[in-house]
This record gives sequence, C-alpha cells and structure tokens, in this order.
Amino acid sequence: MYRLLSKINDVNDMKHLTIYEKEQLANEIRGFLVEKVSKTGGHLASNLGVVELTISLFSIFDLNKDKLIWDVGHQSYIHKILTGRAEGFDTLRQFGGMSGFPKGSESVYDFFDTGHSSTSISAALGMATARDLKGEKYDVVAVIGDGALTGGMAFEALNDLGYRKSRVIIVLNDNQMSIAKNVGGVSRYLRKLRTEPGYTKFKEELEQNIKRIPNIGPGVARTLEKIKNGIKQMVVPGMMFEDMGIKYLGPVDGHNIQELTRMFYSAKSFKGPVIIHVITQKGKGYEHAEKSPDKFHGIGPFDCDSGEICSFKSGLTYSKAFGDSMIKHAGKNKNLVAITAAMRDGTGLKDYSELYPERFLDAGIAEQHAVTMAAGMAKEGLRPVFAVYSTFLQRAYDQILHDVCLQKLPVVFAIDRAGLVGEDGETHQGIFDISYLSHMPNMVIVSPKCTGEMDAIFEWALKQDVPVAIRYPRGCDSELIDMKPIAEFKLGKWDSLNEDGNVALIATGRMVQTALLVREKLMDAGIALRVINGCFVKPVDIGLIRELAEENSCIVTLEDNVISGGFGIKVLEEARKVNSCIRVLNLGFGDHFIPHGKVELLFESNGLDAEGVAQSIRNFVDIRE
Repeated sequence: MYRLLSKINDVNDMKHLTIYEKEQLANEIRGFLVEKVSKTGGHLASNLGVVELTISLFSIFDLNKDKLIWDVGHQSYIHKILTGRAEGFDTLRQFGGMSGFPKGSESVYDFFDTGHSSTSISAALGMATARDLKGEKYDVVAVIGDGALTGGMAFEALNDLGYRKSRVIIVLNDNQMSIAKNVGGVSRYLRKLRTEPGYTKFKEELEQNIKRIPNIGPGVARTLEKIKNGIKQMVVPGMMFEDMGIKYLGPVDGHNIQELTRMFYSAKSFKGPVIIHVITQKGKGYEHAEKSPDKFHGIGPFDCDSGEICSFKSGLTYSKAFGDSMIKHAGKNKNLVAITAAMRDGTGLKDYSELYPERFLDAGIAEQHAVTMAAGMAKEGLRPVFAVYSTFLQRAYDQILHDVCLQKLPVVFAIDRAGLVGEDGETHQGIFDISYLSHMPNMVIVSPKCTGEMDAIFEWALKQDVPVAIRYPRGCDSELIDMKPIAEFKLGKWDSLNEDGNVALIATGRMVQTALLVREKLMDAGIALRVINGCFVKPVDIGLIRELAEENSCIVTLEDNVISGGFGIKVLEEARKVNSCIRVLNLGFGDHFIPHGKVELLFESNGLDAEGVAQSIRNFVDIRE
C-alpha cells in the first residue's frame, strides 16, 4: 500500500528519488496520515499542508549536519515519518507513545523541542551564532507559519537577525491560518505579497539582464540596483523583510516540489539571512480537512470516509458555559469586551463574536499584547475579559504582573484548559497557572467546581475592582458526581460540602469532583472526610483554615497544579501560623513535566485519581496514628 514510504529508511533517502517519485510519495504520506490520525487523533490539517514542503527540505538539506526547526511543531508529523518514526504513529499522542511535537529525547533529528509558537527564528539564530563562533559549516532552517509570525517574539528575532546578518534560512509557511483564520496587519501584508507575485519574476529577469551587459561599470550597476529597488517598492510596497535586512524569495507554490527544491537550493547560496515565502493549503489532499481546516487542526479519532468524529463526550463543557455567560452579561453590560489570542472557537467565544463583533477582539498569537491591551481598556472604564488557555497565558507573565496587577486593573482572565489537557503533552499541560499567578499582589484566583458555577462566578468577577483569574478545565463534569452549585460567591470564602469528618480534604476546581469520589471510597476504611470546596485559590479562607487548625484536624489539599507554589502551600502556611504541629498533606503534581496521554491515565500515573488520592490519605492517617 505504501510502496515508496516503506523504502524511506534514512534521512537522505529523499535525495535519490525522482520528482515523480516524490510526488507519489506525497500522496502515500497523505493517505498514511489520514489513516493513522483517524485512529489516534492529532493535528491533521496542518500536516497535510506541509507534505511537499517537508519532502523538499529533506531533498536539499542533510539533517546529519544541517539543523531544521519547526515552529510550534504540530506540523512535524512528516518530519517524524522521514526520520524513521512511521511505525510510532500507532501510538501517536498516547501515554508512553510518540509525541505529537518535536522532542529531542525522541530523535536526534528533533533539534529543538517546541510546542508554543513564534520561537523558531530565535532558536535558529542561536544555533547559527553557535555555529559561527565555533567555526563550523552547516545550514540552519526555521519553518514558521504566518500565524506564528503574528507573535512579537518572531519580530524580535527578525529584527536581531536582520542586524546580525547571520546565515539563517527562514521558511514562511503561509496557509492564511493559525488554528482559525489569521487576523491583523501581518495577515494583510502577506496577502498583498500573495496577490502580487510579479516582483520576484521581474527581479530575476532584471538581474539576468544586468549580468549580460559586458564590462559594466560599478556606477551603472549601482544605478540599475536603485532602479530595481525603486520598482520593487512600487510593485510590493513596504517589502518589510528586505527593509529589515533579510533577503526575500517568493512567493512559491508550497505543493510544487520542483519549484520548492529549486528555491531551497538557491537559498543555500546566500551568505546572509533569507526568508522563503511558501504558499500552502491547510488540509491539502483530504477533502474534509480542506473544507474545515479549523476542525481538523486538532481533532480526535474520526471516520476517514465521512470525516465525522467517532466519539464525543456529550454535555455542557466549561468553555461553552463561559461563552454562554459572556453572551448573557454582554446584553446587560455595554462595556464588556472579549479578547482572545487566535483561540475564538476553542475558548467558547464563537457565538459571542458573531453577536457582538464590535466588542470582540482577536489579537492573533500575541498574548503579551492582548494582556496589556486589556489593561488599557480597563484603564478607560471597559470590562475586558481575556479568554486564553492556561499554557499560553504564561507567555504574558510580565504583562499580567506589571501592566495589570501593579495598577490593580479589573481585567478578567478566563483561563481555559487549566490542569491537564492530555494528548498534547508537556508544552500544553496547564499545571503552573496557580503558581505563577498566586504570588502577584492584587490578583484574585477563583475556580468553579462544576460547570453549573461558571455563570455565578463570572458575574461575581465582573463586579470586582481588581484583576480576577477564573481557572477551569477542558471538557465536561464527571458523570459520576451530582453537585449543587454555589449560588453566590463571597471573596475568600470556601464552601463545606459536608460538616462531619475527622480529616479535612480541601480541593479546588475540578478536583472537588475527585474529592467526593475519594470520600465514598474512604467510608469503608472508617475515615470520614470533610470535603471543602476551595473555590478561592487566592485569597484562601483564613477563617476556616484557622478553625481547622485549632481543632487539630488532619488537613489534606488537592489541586491539579504543581505543588510547588500552589494552592496547598498557601493552606499549609496559614495553618502553621495557628498550629505549628498540625499535619498537612499537599497533593498535586510533583516537580516534573507531565507527558502526553489521556487525562485519566495521567491522573492515575501521578496518584491523583480517586483511588490514588484515597490511598495517599490512608497512608497519611496511618502514619499519624
């Protein structure tokens, strides 16, 4: 079935294939990707769009010496196939299996671990600088998408690269999308380049004509160069990259292997930095992904023929509950504004954006800008809500601290995907937000225990005159738990779900649902748990903690965050102020990154599923007795 693909055993095997064979290989790879990803889930559309691009890169560059860096890395599946990992696709993104992103621990050909966007040019410049200082000879190639190019870090790197003139090849993979449709000035600029490709052809013809003139003098050459540059400015106004000092080539059809290889071969001859503008189609070659590239950007298992997702856990998701609440309150509050960083659909804001387009802002992949923009809005009396995934919010740490918290501005951070997200692995697990937010002065952190609390908690947050972070997980509530939502939130006050118990289990967010399951498991062991919903991560309920400490109760804390700097440490500190001998057990994630895999397996492997927590409490109580 995969005749050519089965023959690829070495990174340089591509160099021995004809153009026709490479085109056939591209078809085989697409079939292979659809077949495998339909079973495991993964980032399909972005990979279908870079098949010919990857084949062409492998045709020209030798990864036994050259370095190839994939920005974000969710488009690295073909790279993995061509570096001997095709057999690993049966375990793609599964616990203990192959990662969906580049990982140096997985292959020597994954030269830089990625997972967040806009980092590849900086990493490439660092490698090129090391190469030059060490007197070595190899090419450094960074592949970055037009969506990732909206990130400020990419422009910082371009600015430095243009100044240093280091020999780096940048491949701009322009598919007009990140996860959703790209927005902003960079997108408009690239669209201009796409629709006015005549400059490149003109430039090549002019250069050839200059070379044909016999005994050309330096003065004439300079004059012709000025003419060429002047026409360039008329044909493609701005020419941002070349004005920064980076040679621009393109645009080129990203699905034409012959054109791509010619362009890459040409780029190798330049002494300084060069950017190759490649036009690709996200989802190329698979009808359903071509029609719905956003749906197939990151998708679960699906039916190959129909393109329909095979299984989906029904029920109200936290993202949908947040989106519904935004719509409800936007109708009553004309100052309410929603901001997202290229995550409209994922954060539940699609319906809101269509109902209130004038009060919806997509900042692109630019979390730092989004946070400070929200601060500016809040300063002028608006009520901005920044909806963002936990793992991406950490990119704006300084802006949250300096621009929002320092000025005590009422920005609401709707932190989606807090805790474990599963198959995307280390770079996407949202297990650090409590730690990096809770030490910021003026910041309030609150977390609902169920979707039923989302509206009440959001309504409360909108009334505060300080920054408020609402953290909530991906997906739905546990089907095993029936909980009564808190109707009214009060700053720093927790909710006891039952009053009896010789051990107090204080859980926050989704972990309250786990705590209730733990309570049932421990009843047979004669251990009665008083389950407390620690809905406020900051400030903690000092009154209740003191009460527990004075009673000399055992206290156990449970959170889906790293223990270091987390919720439990704050409880421990307050309890020890009252009773220095009180025993407190903090349960959360240890001092390590959490790999990819199904959320349930990851909780279990870290001892944070119901049985694992119950056993930890049994051991804790036995030691105490």
